[in-house]
Amino acid sequence: MDYAHPLRFGARVAARSAQEAVEQARLSEELGLDLVTFADDADQPIDTWTLMSWVAARTSRIHLSADLLDAARRPPAALGRAAASLDLLADGRLDLGLGGGGRWEAAGGQALPPEQAAAALGEAIDVIRGIWAADARSPLRIDGEHYRISGAERGPAPAHNIPIWVGGTRPELLRLAGTKADGWLTSLDQQGLAAGQAVIDEAATRAGRDPREIRRLVTITPRAANPDELLVLAVEHGISTFIVDGADEEALRRFAEEVAPALRRAVAAERAARHVTEAAVSSSFVRARRHPGIDYEAVPAHLTAIEPGDAGYARVRSTYLRGGSPGLVLRPGTPAEVADALAFARTQPVKLAVRSAGHGISGRSTNHGGIVIDLSRLNAIEVLDKQTRRISVGPGARWSDVAAALAPYGWALSSGDYGGVGVGGLATAGGIGWLVREHGLTIDHLRAVDMVLADGSLVRASDEENADLFWAVRGAGANFGVVTSFEFEVDEVGDVGFAQFVVDASDTAGFLQRWGAAIEAAPRDVTSSLIIGRPSPGQPVVAQIMAVVDADDGETVISRLQPIADTAPLLDYNIQIVPYAAIMDVPPGPHDGQGEPVTRSALADHLTAELATAAARLVASGETYFFQIRAVGGAASDVPADATAYAGRSANFSLVAFGSSRARLDPIWDRMRPHFSGIYLSFETDLRPERLDDTFPGATLRRLRELKRRYDPANVFRDNFNIPPEGK
Repeated sequence: MDYAHPLRFGARVAARSAQEAVEQARLSEELGLDLVTFADDADQPIDTWTLMSWVAARTSRIHLSADLLDAARRPPAALGRAAASLDLLADGRLDLGLGGGGRWEAAGGQALPPEQAAAALGEAIDVIRGIWAADARSPLRIDGEHYRISGAERGPAPAHNIPIWVGGTRPELLRLAGTKADGWLTSLDQQGLAAGQAVIDEAATRAGRDPREIRRLVTITPRAANPDELLVLAVEHGISTFIVDGADEEALRRFAEEVAPALRRAVAAERAARHVTEAAVSSSFVRARRHPGIDYEAVPAHLTAIEPGDAGYARVRSTYLRGGSPGLVLRPGTPAEVADALAFARTQPVKLAVRSAGHGISGRSTNHGGIVIDLSRLNAIEVLDKQTRRISVGPGARWSDVAAALAPYGWALSSGDYGGVGVGGLATAGGIGWLVREHGLTIDHLRAVDMVLADGSLVRASDEENADLFWAVRGAGANFGVVTSFEFEVDEVGDVGFAQFVVDASDTAGFLQRWGAAIEAAPRDVTSSLIIGRPSPGQPVVAQIMAVVDADDGETVISRLQPIADTAPLLDYNIQIVPYAAIMDVPPGPHDGQGEPVTRSALADHLTAELATAAARLVASGETYFFQIRAVGGAASDVPADATAYAGRSANFSLVAFGSSRARLDPIWDRMRPHFSGIYLSFETDLRPERLDDTFPGATLRRLRELKRRYDPANVFRDNFNIPPEGK
């Protein structure tokens, strides 16, 4: 039977030294082979796992596996973590061949009868897969006959779905391969091959699996590497991976350059004649976790797709603040693939979210049971024109990467206050950053975008092309399409002063008024923000003030900062002159938010006495554990209110409050609304329809609705700060 798997070719490394192993692996990689395997003999001078790690560091493409790793000698939880770690370090190049020929550690080092040894290996596989399931929130618990795990920490998740192969010809091992493995590795014995395949297939069927899930691998000698003989193994016995053992350089070259290509052609011809379509069937372990409502089999094969059962799911399910459990995450790498992902998503009756880098405070770039189009692979940063300081940035880039890329030119782009934020969300909402008062919002530097519309069209928008769409993208862009590239004109910015003050804000209302007045009076080269946490009983209210001064001499920096430092009793401070990129620098890492964020956002023209008093009551209530005010105004207010969809041009301040309970936070925040002049939508999780009116003035909202009816009449992009096409 032909299981229709794509063919793979490899070499079994038999080396007397680590250097020889590296040389053989590199030659195999150079010749285009797919994998190398290593014997796991207890008496060999170098531990197999250590040798594989050494080889992985000195190769770049080829997969590696033991042939076979003696699971009896390795605790499965430790093996699972080691395998995931090596797979991550090797960029997804580890395959895991397992056998159980030794003395089982779980049985106190005793040799087990064949049936029990196979059962122990099966339990070990369960433990390994449980460790890899890093998206599960609960600790791993397994109460087996041979292994008992009572609350082990899961993770890390490997870089890809590591296939587990089982070797052996005993019936119990064949049945194990059929029920729990992703592949069966055997030596060349055509007579025993058919019988073994039958046992595997029957066991797989009884377990509710498709026998085609299980890849069949065979180790052959150089003498047996004959295309005609291997063709029979492929189309009659379902072998799809051929590993040559004991080949010298000449034999290995012949296998890679003559035998493998000839066999590929012959198998392709046979499959075409038999109308067999080459395809790998998804593992039942992955399919078991699929969500209803999504036609997984219809996902275009060329798209990178991550399902809940996949290894990488833990890294893409959630955002910075919001826990998610999407049914499918699509990760396109080109604008055309974005269009294909969107075309597929439109046919599915589930929610759709679009994500740049997954930081968005609003938390709308994930969902539960729906589809997420993840743009993180579209992260290129390119200088287009040094004279005009034009750059191109992909939506999946993070602002720390942008700052680092611009630093060598002495350039910067005001872009939020945290480098871990993705470009796409911020650059379509506004962009209140550390240079906003001097250089304006991020969207004020936008000169053009390339985007995919709801109908799949790829368009460019600028002041000259699709100007109405370009107007909408700058402030409400998530409603109109997926931006695949941003073109910015950036500023010349050298080293800057960066200050952090810790102050006693017990006189909260007075402090807020004084700080607000100091900011409005400050030169435009000063931008500041403040954060107040939940007060501790019996302790003074403490605030943290941060400020950036666009100057590189200490005297100017200190003179600019003094009025800000004087707004409250100073408890501690730190002032540095650093490159702008140093402020934005954050270590990369996956997001693993949990729960639903509760945030309320506002824009205010001034920190009046009334607003400061209301904000002080909010802080004193304890219902916000993070209250922040950021300076806006300055150059951001120079832009006419109707020049972009961003409508908060009169505001000098942006406020946001994080709380744990919407029911408790809303009444306090709602009483503050008379003092506000708008909403900064990236920080708002309140989806009540009236928030649209707070965010967009009447004429702006009417224009946006009209454009929504034109560009997205079916409201495909609705899982965001949505502007429905209906309404007046």
